[in-house]
Amino acid sequence: MALVTLRSISLGYGERLLLDNVDLNIEPGDRACLVGRNGTGKTSFMKLLHGDEDPDSGDIQAYKDTRISYLPQDVPSSMDGTIEDIAGSWIKEDHAYSHGWDKHHAVGRILSHLSLDGHAMFNELSGGQKRRTLLARALACDPDLLLLDEPTNHLDIASICWLEEYLLRECKTFLFVTHDRAFLRRVANRIIDLDRGIIADWACDYDTYLRRKSDLLHDESVQNERFDKLLSKEEAWIRQGIKARRTRDEGRVKQLMKMREERRERRGTEGTARLSVQGASRSGNKVIDAVDISFGYNEQETIVNDFSTRIMRGDKVGVIGANGTGKTTLLKLFAGELTPDTGEVMLGANLEVAYFDQHRAVLNDNETVVENIGRGKDTIKIDGRDRNVIGYLQDFLFTPARAQTPVHVLSGGERNRLLLAMLFAKPSNLLIMDEPTNDLDTETLELLEEQLINYNGTILMVSHDRAFLDNVVTSVIAMEGKGVVREMVGGYKEYEQAKQAELPAKKEKKAAPQKPKTGKRFGYKENREYEALPGKIEKLETEQEALHEKMTESDYYKQDPADIASDNNRAREIVEELEECYTRWEELEELKG
Repeated sequence: MALVTLRSISLGYGERLLLDNVDLNIEPGDRACLVGRNGTGKTSFMKLLHGDEDPDSGDIQAYKDTRISYLPQDVPSSMDGTIEDIAGSWIKEDHAYSHGWDKHHAVGRILSHLSLDGHAMFNELSGGQKRRTLLARALACDPDLLLLDEPTNHLDIASICWLEEYLLRECKTFLFVTHDRAFLRRVANRIIDLDRGIIADWACDYDTYLRRKSDLLHDESVQNERFDKLLSKEEAWIRQGIKARRTRDEGRVKQLMKMREERRERRGTEGTARLSVQGASRSGNKVIDAVDISFGYNEQETIVNDFSTRIMRGDKVGVIGANGTGKTTLLKLFAGELTPDTGEVMLGANLEVAYFDQHRAVLNDNETVVENIGRGKDTIKIDGRDRNVIGYLQDFLFTPARAQTPVHVLSGGERNRLLLAMLFAKPSNLLIMDEPTNDLDTETLELLEEQLINYNGTILMVSHDRAFLDNVVTSVIAMEGKGVVREMVGGYKEYEQAKQAELPAKKEKKAAPQKPKTGKRFGYKENREYEALPGKIEKLETEQEALHEKMTESDYYKQDPADIASDNNRAREIVEELEECYTRWEELEELKG
């Protein structure tokens, strides 16, 4: 029995038809990825399934009592309450979690893995933290069908890896949209392709889909070429005049009319973005030289501690690390926007820098796409030649009509394409890019990769996209927390392999003081430990809440720095102790059965 059935669904905005008489079943056990170019209607399709929008025609039926939860791409403008309140708000009263401490445990476990403080107020969070809270809400209600629109946005790599494991272990059926190819390959067992209003269902992995889709598009191109040749021949025949109007040729004329109509209704494949990075004159051989730099926003929070590196012309460096470890701060130190507390950052000669901002602060939402690029001019200089602004924007898949729309109505992918258009309009020999891959469709992402690989200048980038890092960068700088910064040749894969190689020694050292396990049986001692855990966790969370309130007081930082450092250390210890308690609770629940 299908969880959700779509029959003859159509949806359009103005003359633009996003879904054209679509049929689809979502079955239990599907881990389906919805793929398609930016603007094809993937988010609209998700909203239809969740009931946030109605189709123009057709019918959507869900199997009785099917629970559907949804992570939207955009954060709602008005939501109040704590993170824990919002994360647990979709858990129904009749759900297994809705009584006692089980609900609290389910929500707390997810918040811990997403690095969220359950007592923090939602309206005081950054955009990334708000989105992680909405992800926690979608996961915590234990849905029959989970809908995820770009779930890896604003997650660091550790959180993405946890999400992969959680989905495979805990979620039987889910439909998702993502630009993260490593995530897609890891979790999807079905590909749903939305192309020109039509749904194509591929029961295969992503790489097999890519091969089959390429073959299909090739066959379609050959068939269209043959059709167009025949149509051209028939058009030449009809222009002969009187001969074509003889009664015995009436059938041929009718067939030509039918062919004309078929050609008018044909929807061609969307164009491919034509990305091209403008190079500037060569920089000096030494681009950035950082010597023994340290930096922190206060005396107790060290972001970088005694780090040195030399970045040479042509290096492509990826900066990785957990959220909050200071990746963007390091970019600003390298770019000269921040000054280190100690040490020195020296920039090389003849640098022309182009900066890509993950927060899109360089976009004016009230201006049109054209106005953001042209700044009042109709032309823009590209590679030394004047180009019409609208013509240049078409290289980035903005139609003339779309180029005249205000920026605030653009999708996330369109906003990112606009930022890339602005970035590449500026000649540069040093690209600094902060999360450039968010919301881009896969085809544009791969074209961006190709341009960056062939770029003759130097690249510094922050990214959580593992495939993108492995394909582009020549080395990584890892922000490991508490001021520890490590540099390594290779991409993310090489960094992860090096970390894994260090694990055995650490595990042996950590395992020494532990008592050996006597067997996997839920006995008297295990039962007492199981019953004591809720009280222990409640005590830790009460302490955490009191500490959090103390640290938000206006005069908190006027006290002795040693006391502040002690509070920060205790806050970190509480997070670790809570995680140990949650993990132990899960182990005991499995033993109890």
